[in-house]
Amino acid sequence: MGEDVIIVQCSTFQCMVRFQELQVYQLAEQISNEVWFIVQSWDFFAKNTVGQQLVRSVDSIGANIAEGNGGYNYNDNQRFIKIARGSLHETRHWLRLACARHLLTTEQIERIKPLIDELSPKLNAYLNSIQSKANTQALKIKKIPKSKPPTDS
Repeated sequence: MGEDVIIVQCSTFQCMVRFQELQVYQLAEQISNEVWFIVQSWDFFAKNTVGQQLVRSVDSIGANIAEGNGGYNYNDNQRFIKIARGSLHETRHWLRLACARHLLTTEQIERIKPLIDELSPKLNAYLNSIQSKANTQALKIKKIPKSKPPTDS
């Protein structure tokens, strides 16, 4: 279980907007894969209770980053990043329970914790950059002069 998790790049799933190039997405995907391989080794009861919830919440982080990036406007993207941030907090909850219930080894905790701690500020920075772009776009839209209707002279 000590091997590095490799982020697989599937050329089959290409889209115009390349969410998979975002560092914040890559980190979320790495955490997701780490958690997946850990939960796979748990017994049925642990997998069926804490494991399913943990995998769903951690997978939701990357899924919402991807979905927001494919949205039509900055407001949609911001909304999905906020959902991703909520999923990150939920993931922390499930990881805390997994720790308390002795489902995680010290080695697993030492691998996951720094990744989780790195993702939180990256999500906030990504959200701030989207908000900044939205504000810039809004200013550009406001600066477009309205054309005056022709006058009969």
